[in-house]
Amino acid sequence: MTIDPCALAARFHHAINELDFATIENFFVKDAHYSSGKVGGLAGRDAIMAAFRRYFDEYPDQVAEDSLIEQVSPFAARAVWSLKATSASTGAPFSRRGEETITFNPEGKVINVEVTDYDALA
Repeated sequence: MTIDPCALAARFHHAINELDFATIENFFVKDAHYSSGKVGGLAGRDAIMAAFRRYFDEYPDQVAEDSLIEQVSPFAARAVWSLKATSASTGAPFSRRGEETITFNPEGKVINVEVTDYDALA
């Protein structure tokens, strides 16, 4: 099966922006991996989804935008993004920018996400 990792990455990010947890969860294979300097390494869809839910409980108004999505292999895309949000607990604004490489299996499910954060936006 041929997949389009860029289109899949865009749909994945759209689901995140919509806080569509059912769709986000459906993207991940059961034994997916997710690594980020902010959350460390997560193993398994359940752990990843728990982290997503905790994050969006704290930043429910997040707005993220991709400035680039490019294919880096037949099954992977690299996305460069920036986001803005407000902390629910403190009211403080929060900004991040970074990139991630999302690797899919031949069925178009996420098997690995590697996030690299850039310097925080002012």
